[in-house]
Amino acid sequence: MTEYRIALRNSGLIDPNDIEDYIKNDGYSALAKVLKEYSADKVIEEITASGLRGRGGGGFPTGVKWKFAKSYNDEAKFVVCNADEGDPGAFMDRSILEGDPHSIIEAMAICGYAIESNQGLVYLRAEYPLAIKRLQNAIDDATELGLLGDNIFGTEFGFNIEIKIGAGAFVCGEETALIHSMEGMRGEPTLKPPFPAESGYWQKPTNVNNVETFANIAPIILKGAAWFSSIGTEKSKGTKVFALAGKVKNVGLVEVPMGTTLREVIFGVGGGIENDKEFKAAQTGGPSGGALSKDFLDTPIDYDNLIAAGSMMGSGGMIVMDEDDCMVGIAKFYLEFSVDESCGKCTPCRIGTKRLHEILEKITSGNGEIEDLERLKKLGQMVKETSLCGLGQTAPNPILSTINSFKDEYLAHIVDKRCPAHRCSDLVKYEINPDKCVGCTLCARACPVNAISGSPKKVHSINRDLCIGCGACDTACNFGAVFKN
Repeated sequence: MTEYRIALRNSGLIDPNDIEDYIKNDGYSALAKVLKEYSADKVIEEITASGLRGRGGGGFPTGVKWKFAKSYNDEAKFVVCNADEGDPGAFMDRSILEGDPHSIIEAMAICGYAIESNQGLVYLRAEYPLAIKRLQNAIDDATELGLLGDNIFGTEFGFNIEIKIGAGAFVCGEETALIHSMEGMRGEPTLKPPFPAESGYWQKPTNVNNVETFANIAPIILKGAAWFSSIGTEKSKGTKVFALAGKVKNVGLVEVPMGTTLREVIFGVGGGIENDKEFKAAQTGGPSGGALSKDFLDTPIDYDNLIAAGSMMGSGGMIVMDEDDCMVGIAKFYLEFSVDESCGKCTPCRIGTKRLHEILEKITSGNGEIEDLERLKKLGQMVKETSLCGLGQTAPNPILSTINSFKDEYLAHIVDKRCPAHRCSDLVKYEINPDKCVGCTLCARACPVNAISGSPKKVHSINRDLCIGCGACDTACNFGAVFKN
């Protein structure tokens, strides 16, 4: 299995601080081509024909989005690049901005020409200081060479870009919340319609695309829509960048054609599971996605297949889990993230996610009831159907997908009061193997609650009623005598 680099074509191969290095690699050739050879409508037709869909998670056809923005006449329009990458473990946009910032500048200018806009804004989170520095340097260099500003390439078209710094709120990845944040207001979503293409930044027509979407624009213009649409699947064209992380041997970014299977990504490019343990699941789409079990390893990765499997593409995070991971705990982890990041504007997300998290806390602490499974499913579905924006609408996905694929683990927590993966501390107790214990007393001295008894050079034992499952005894033992039960 090999990669196919389009969005990452220059990352790591050129000097991001040297505009001439970018130009030597066909940089700004696509912008020159559209300004001299294409009408605005022709640009939109080419992007539409390519089949490019938004890489930020929604998967909306990019050409259609541009057409909507162009259709609204106003004295001011805006092109916005969404660089608010908030998924845990995801760093696709960061890598492109740090390694190839001019590709985003060029694409935004092309978009500006297509929708008849002269102003671009990049919403970039403050946690990415190097990306901010390199993008600003690239904007300054492009302006100095006349590739931004007035009369670009001697034409009547002008375009400028400024950076807006975000404070790191996950909800600001949603385009209406992002726009409000750029305007200096709370980052909260609003009902659509009207969509930003009609009324966005300062109530003006606004086109919002994420970094990876923009990174595909110049190659499409230079190589043609037919070339791009020949890659991928029928409904998901081109490639997708994934941030491969977790229990996999080769972590990092991987760009593969749409339709590549999970198996090819994880066991091909990823090299398989770390320490050759058994694969358990892959969480795609971050907190908004779902956990895909080994039954989905041969599922082609595209927008529709992932949704059908109970997950989603999202921005491209892919966390790999092995036999040592507790799926109930994983669902609780992602839901806790969503609870913390909820803006609180709508009741289903503000209250519903908290109630879901409380039920999971109850289950992982050993106090779960069999009825809790039905409560999770019903409440999760309600939150999905009634929340205002994508954060709440997708927050229950980790719960619903793990119940669907790992119901036995939920039952073990609820019925047997045990965690099969030995990860939930309230359900984990330690014991001592008498055949291996030498009576060194290290475990007893390490125990913070005095749950271990025994004399020197005599076999020790653990009082399960006192044990808090902290694992200090296991860490202290040098003879492998302590084990989880």
